[in-house]
Amino acid sequence: MEEHLLWMETQNFSADTVVTRRQTIGYFIDWALERGLEEPRDVTRPVLESYQRWMYLHLKPNGQPLTFRTQNSRLRALRGYFRWLARQNYILHNPASELILPRLENRLPKYVLSASEAERVLAGARCLRDRAMLELFYATGMRRMEVASLKLYNVDFERGTLMVRLGKGKKDRHIPVSSRCLDWVGRFIREERSSYLVTAEDGTVFLNDLGEPFPRHQVTALVRRYVRDSGIGKTGGCHLFRHTVATLMLENGADIRVIPEMLGHAKLSTTELYTRVSINLLKQVYAATHPGVCGASPAAADPSLVASLELEAEEEEDE
Repeated sequence: MEEHLLWMETQNFSADTVVTRRQTIGYFIDWALERGLEEPRDVTRPVLESYQRWMYLHLKPNGQPLTFRTQNSRLRALRGYFRWLARQNYILHNPASELILPRLENRLPKYVLSASEAERVLAGARCLRDRAMLELFYATGMRRMEVASLKLYNVDFERGTLMVRLGKGKKDRHIPVSSRCLDWVGRFIREERSSYLVTAEDGTVFLNDLGEPFPRHQVTALVRRYVRDSGIGKTGGCHLFRHTVATLMLENGADIRVIPEMLGHAKLSTTELYTRVSINLLKQVYAATHPGVCGASPAAADPSLVASLELEAEEEEDE
């Protein structure tokens, strides 16, 4: 496994991907060792299918089963691992090559903030640093790691933009930022940031109480706390603001092709999710066309359409 992880590093996989791969492969290795399987050649497709069934039946300490997304990601990691083992001739063939992954649910985000709810969350900030971070999430929809690693030289106050360096997939992108957000970030940098400096300056914009760049879990905890304390009755963290930015922009007329550039989506299909969350257009059409809502009487049926439907009905009966 460690050789595989070293290979991933030499192929320029992100550090997060390597850490996740170590965890997911480690889960399988622990499971296999408990069953007397000590070498990669001991693993067959029936063994992997047995592991898949075990994951399906396994309960976490809180009594909840593993989600299908978790099961899917763990099996995908194993497919990559055994493919590498076969290519390196550690095993004669890849037992995971024909492993069927569980289907993923096509689910919508549980919560999305309205504009007024987002403002309530922002208003609860208790210091300039926290307000500036929340404003940045709301203005840009940046990922937590992107906000945590933002450098002073990546913010262009004059042009009203910022550069996201090495975002997900190690991709850079240039995005606009609202003047209000830049005002809060500028105030924090001028008035409060120096009080957080403890160690050598490395240019990171947001520092925690120890004077260090925020670990991602601390960023999540900070945002979750403000969402909870706002009293809006919704839960969520940094990704809640990503959902909110995409949904509100689409509802206000943004072209769907612009959102991937803003959020750093690799595939348009990821962004298309928010067209299903954005319900304003559907509500407008519903209000304008449903006779029970708009008060209009049903139009007289087209005789040719009626005849066509009757013919289809007769054909279905014959079948």
